[in-house]
Formats: sequence, C-alpha cells, structure tokens
Amino acid sequence: MNVYFACSITGGREAETAYHTIVATLQADGHIVPTAHLSQPDVIELEAVVDPQEVYTRDIDWINACQALIAEVSTPSHGVGYEISYALCIGKPVLCCYQQSKPVSKMISGNTHPALNLKTYQSHAELEHIVREFIAGITSSTQESDSFDMSNITRNL
Repeated sequence: MNVYFACSITGGREAETAYHTIVATLQADGHIVPTAHLSQPDVIELEAVVDPQEVYTRDIDWINACQALIAEVSTPSHGVGYEISYALCIGKPVLCCYQQSKPVSKMISGNTHPALNLKTYQSHAELEHIVREFIAGITSSTQESDSFDMSNITRNL
C-alpha cells in the first residue's frame, strides 16, 4: 500500500523518534512511504534546497497517489493540517496520532469526518500497533468493496 506520512518539519521536531517509528513500521510491513525522508534528522537540510512550489506540487501529487495518510500531530504544523484536510477532501482515510500528554488542535479533535481516525499513544510499541491496526482496517474494507456482489446489478441488465 502507498501511504503518505505527514509530520512537523519547521514547526518542531520533538516527536522525531515517533516519526521514525511510524515510517519504520510501515516499511517493515512492505508499504511504500514516499515521504519516508521526513522521519530523518537531516530533513530540514534536505528540504531547504527544494523550492516551495516544487514541495507543494510534489506533496499534492504524492497525496493523490496514496491510499491513506498517516500524520503524527503532537507538534502543531500548518503544513500537516493542510495535508490532512486535502486528503480528507479527496476521500483518503487519515490517521492522526499524537502523544497522550500533548494537546492537539481542536480543528483535528473536533473533526467528525468519517475517514478521520484520531488516536493517542503512550509508547512506541503502542504507536506501532495503532499504525498496523489502521492499515489492517483499510485493507479489510478494500477487500470487502472489491468483493461487492454484482448479481443484483447484472440481473437487471
């Protein structure tokens, strides 16, 4: 599965170990993470050389191509909020996870969109479980929709 990972870059890197846990979990399970570099300590230097328009176009293209978006939202970020909103608007399932001890924006916690999942975690092991459970839910709902019973439709043709 192609999974877009979103996290704070310039807003703060306090949750960097959690970023690494999410990306490592996804990659260990065989998922494609086009934004895996965001979990790296040198991401600010890597992204500094990229033009803002190029970042916007690249990231929107990646969100369009993904099957889901996972965001670590313990550290506030305008960009992450934008990415979450965009993904929801185009029908992508979104997981927002954050450290239980951190406050999260009410624009996230108050959002009742059915494709938005908001989860807290206390440990990296719990975070791994949350990520895997979210992906499993997407996989099972995709399989259910793939096995949709067409008999009623084809009978009327």
